[in-house]
Amino acid sequence: MSTSNTRRNFLRRSAALAATAGIAQAALGDPVTTPRPKKRIKVGQIGVGHAHARGKMDAYRRSDEYEVVGVVETNDKLRAAAQRSKTYEGLPFLTREQLLNVDGLQVVAVETEVRDLLENAEACIDAGMHIHLDKPAGESLSHFRRILTKAERKKLCVQMGYMYRYNPAVHLLRQFLGFGWLGEIFEVHAVMSKVVGAGTRKGLAEYPGGILFELGCHIVDLVVGVLGTPDKVTAFPRSSGAHDDGLVDNMLAVLEYPKATATVKSAAIEVEGFARRHLVVCGTEGTFHIQPLDSPKVRVALSKKRGEFEKGYQDVSMPRYVRYVDDAADLAKIVRGEEKHRFPPSHDLAVQETVLRGSGLEID
Repeated sequence: MSTSNTRRNFLRRSAALAATAGIAQAALGDPVTTPRPKKRIKVGQIGVGHAHARGKMDAYRRSDEYEVVGVVETNDKLRAAAQRSKTYEGLPFLTREQLLNVDGLQVVAVETEVRDLLENAEACIDAGMHIHLDKPAGESLSHFRRILTKAERKKLCVQMGYMYRYNPAVHLLRQFLGFGWLGEIFEVHAVMSKVVGAGTRKGLAEYPGGILFELGCHIVDLVVGVLGTPDKVTAFPRSSGAHDDGLVDNMLAVLEYPKATATVKSAAIEVEGFARRHLVVCGTEGTFHIQPLDSPKVRVALSKKRGEFEKGYQDVSMPRYVRYVDDAADLAKIVRGEEKHRFPPSHDLAVQETVLRGSGLEID
């Protein structure tokens, strides 16, 4: 089958039906009530040094769900740069103690450099805050486990910053898996690479886990989401680039399962790496291929017709994906008690353990 718009058409029909239902209700004379505007959730950010810090702040500031009350940054250079940027324009810079004592604060985005993520995350949980914790979750599995245990005990959400969780193509993949349309999964491939500049490489080289630890963790999250915790993880770390900076910049991890094998590949030296970022899930009844991940395009092969999807290969159109927007919206629903967190602590712990093992790091 040629290019298919079935998914987009389905969404359009659903929206049209919802709108029609509202019009019909009004025509019948039933009262149409305007919902009261929700009180904005107070959110703060600790750290501006993470690669995703500005993107997360932009998402909160543009959202009708949040009121940003302050930012914490102890590094003078980073704070000065943030204060000059449009992203943080007009926001108060506070100490951590001041932020955590803001009246009505409910959420903190922890966006420090990786080495400081867990210490700040635990301070927020101790203060009774829901958190968005950027990735990866530090280098100590025991510390991360302690944070998750505390949060669960206090009924607080720890939302990890893996940026493909809310990708529409990944959401569609979960639907296929939930319906069993791909059969038994026997093979998964995932690649996430780019060219990292010399300045950024120097900072990444401080972490022995290399590029898979810092970048490839995003796709480890996806693989564990499909197959669960692996029985065995084997790391193949390489330094292949011309830079003499110590960064492990060419990495492969092989994840073994009882009836499946997964490979996770991440490199800091791949030309046009964004275009080849992909996730391929192969099952006994079909294959689901997302490439590229950032502007998702989907190809599906099915052994027989499934719902609106035909037998054989077909292309499925996806809506435009904007990072961080859906993460922020979902967190607001969780904080308000409108829905449960769909990524439980057991998943996040399995992801972090797999990231560490796949990066060739010791588990404490």
